[in-house]
Amino acid sequence: MMFNWLSLVTGLFYIVLGIVVIIYKFFFTILEPAIAYAMGAVLILYGVFRIYRAVTRIKDSGNEE
Repeated sequence: MMFNWLSLVTGLFYIVLGIVVIIYKFFFTILEPAIAYAMGAVLILYGVFRIYRAVTRIKDSGNEE
C-alpha cells in the first residue's frame, strides 16, 4: 500500500520536473528549446501515467479488503 502512495508522489514530482524543464530549459545542461519542450512533455506524460497507475492500484486494493 505504501508503494502506491509513493508512486503517487513520484508522479507529482515528474510533473513538476517536466514543468521546470520547459520553463528554465535546463536539465543537467542547457537545452535547446525544442528539446526542452519535448523532454518536459515526456516527463509530464510519464508523471500522469504514474499517477493513473497508482490511483488504479489504490482503488483495486480498496476493493480487495
